[in-house]
Amino acid sequence: MINEIKKDAETRMGKSIDSFKTDLAKIRTGRAHTSLLDSVMVPYYGSDVPLSQVANISVSDARTLTVAPWEKDMVAAIEKAIMSSDLGLNPSTVGTTMRVPLPALTEERRKDLIKVVRKEAESARVAVRNIRRDALGDLKSLLKEKEISEDDDRKAQEQIQKITDNKVSGIDDLLKVKEKELMEI
Repeated sequence: MINEIKKDAETRMGKSIDSFKTDLAKIRTGRAHTSLLDSVMVPYYGSDVPLSQVANISVSDARTLTVAPWEKDMVAAIEKAIMSSDLGLNPSTVGTTMRVPLPALTEERRKDLIKVVRKEAESARVAVRNIRRDALGDLKSLLKEKEISEDDDRKAQEQIQKITDNKVSGIDDLLKVKEKELMEI
């Protein structure tokens, strides 16, 4: 019973961290990486699909992404989708291949992005702490129903706190890496 609660808490905390990593990947650092275009949706035969499902995305150099559609008639739709996204990118089309140059970030924009990253990190920490609270509540109800002893409860609480501390320190490490990446010129 206790092990199930711990496993559930750890799994849910891991999902919170994965979500945080996804949010970090969407924040542009001035360096090209293919996950930058993950949020771009392209109209394809009546439904919106992720760009990665209709084109090959690759990094051609540190500040340029290359998008090669699998169908020639998708070029205009992809170009329009990239331009209308909130990423502030302007692709240039050469035949069926698009080059997406990433403009350099200003210092002011970098500081704004760091604020956003810190806010995302705090949201992830709060999510992890909420999961801890849920797990401790489950333990408390088991103790109330006399399904576990007080010693088992105390041990389980300490273990859940260790898991929480580990996950929060992981979030902090990811935050430091992203802040350093944002401040690089």
